[in-house]
Amino acid sequence: MRPRVEEVRIRGLGVIDEAVLELSPGLTVVTGETGAGKTMVVTGLGLLFGGRADPSRVRPGADRALVEGTIVVDPDGKVARQVEEAGGEIEDGRLIIARSVSAEGRSRAWLGGRTVPVGTLTYLADDLVAVHGQMDQQRLLQPARQRAALDRYAGPELAETLAAYQEVYRRHREVTELLDELTTKARERAQEAEMLRFGLEEIEKVDPKPGEDAALREEEERLSHADALRSAAETAHLALLGDPTTTQVAQDAATLIAQARSAIEAVRGFDAALGAIADRLAEAGYLVSDVATDLAAYAESVDADPARLAAVQERRAQLTVLTRRYGEDVNAVLEWARNAAARLAELEGDDDRIAELTSEQEELTARLAELAGRLTEIRKAAAERFGEAVTAELAALAMPHARVTVAVTPGEEFGPHGVDEVELRLAAHPGAPALPLHKGASGGELSRVMLAIEVVFAGADPVPTFVFDEVDAGVGGKAAVEIGRRLARLARTAQVIVVTHLPQVAAFADQHLVVEKANDGSVVRSGVVALDREGRARELSRMLAGLEDSELGRAHAEELLAIAEADKAAAAR
Repeated sequence: MRPRVEEVRIRGLGVIDEAVLELSPGLTVVTGETGAGKTMVVTGLGLLFGGRADPSRVRPGADRALVEGTIVVDPDGKVARQVEEAGGEIEDGRLIIARSVSAEGRSRAWLGGRTVPVGTLTYLADDLVAVHGQMDQQRLLQPARQRAALDRYAGPELAETLAAYQEVYRRHREVTELLDELTTKARERAQEAEMLRFGLEEIEKVDPKPGEDAALREEEERLSHADALRSAAETAHLALLGDPTTTQVAQDAATLIAQARSAIEAVRGFDAALGAIADRLAEAGYLVSDVATDLAAYAESVDADPARLAAVQERRAQLTVLTRRYGEDVNAVLEWARNAAARLAELEGDDDRIAELTSEQEELTARLAELAGRLTEIRKAAAERFGEAVTAELAALAMPHARVTVAVTPGEEFGPHGVDEVELRLAAHPGAPALPLHKGASGGELSRVMLAIEVVFAGADPVPTFVFDEVDAGVGGKAAVEIGRRLARLARTAQVIVVTHLPQVAAFADQHLVVEKANDGSVVRSGVVALDREGRARELSRMLAGLEDSELGRAHAEELLAIAEADKAAAAR
């Protein structure tokens, strides 16, 4: 099942106060008097699918414009998967999309009941709708758009080749930029290498070890305060054990603890609680003895060594020079050295690197030329098919002698899309030179050429809904009938929505909507009407003669409807 737009609700957009459009799966035409707001229908659809938000389009007096669309989709199809990935929901095979634009220019978008970035609607639109209006015609006159259009028409073969070409092109640019850097910045790179070399030699001469600066700092502290450390240890030792050479009564901690323990031991048997205290005093005595022994050993080990202190200070000064230049500590200096050595190896290998890159560049250039040639071949073949298809469409649009060709001209410069310049050209009649579209076609001819191009693209484009905004401008008579016929044929395989001034086009509609203004100049909810057979005849009469009740206009309208109905019936058989 192909997706299609089922209903569009518009509120506060341009002259439209509120309108509801129920759209046919086939060809829906929108008509109405000039200024009635027909173009706002296309503007609304554009907003719905991620178009630019223009606050000047908000209806005066309204705080915002709102467009809401109901899209019939396949619950198991690609669009449904995209909606699910965006966090939206589809109910009963219908997707609700909404877009609002405030009078201050703020824009919001909703997809399946979930707020989403506007870009999500733009992404989704690629698989839902293609809007073709007069601005799109002008864009198609641009060479880049013509090349992109031809590439899309050429199909998967060109897409695959172009993807391969662009991958090689990307790498070719990278290699070229690297070569330019290596060759044009040789002096800067040589200076960088010299700086790195100097730093590495300086670090190698000092030969720092990991964590050495911290260890030396601790050693310097000890050596600088050796006398104080030894004196403190000896004083503490005497306080704990006293001096065994003295005959005075000992007042050291060990003796006092022993006296306390002896006093308690004599009576511990009379109270278990006091016995526990005696045990703890015994433990304290052992601990004091151990600490005193350690203090004595430490005091003996502390030695004031001026020579060693000087050596430590000199070594620390060397390390300080390194840390001041290359890192906050010795470990950071060593890390700098590792990185510098790797960078120096890279810089010193420039000659070898240049040779490798030059060889790779030559191989990539050859591969680019091969792929660019293949792109040119595919484009030329597609251009011939495309020109023939558009020319055939023009014959059906009352331009039997016109011929459209697509010039594919290979250049010498590699670009992101190959080397080709693409230009659509028109020879309006036999013997006329093939000129670029904007030079070779009048206003009416250009509209028909553009419609022919769009119809041909539609045959190669999977987009299920097409919106045409007055692509029949400047056309009348037989050509207008043929335009209606082509749009009706396109509507057999896709949903087509057309805003038109031409009764010959409107006659082919499967659904005819007329936009009417209220007395205050606005379009209200009742201002968009789906016409029945009788109503269509009156509207076509108005479009033909300017009068709904004109007998001649009515007869002509009935004739147009009969022609369109017969044509569609014949095509359906």
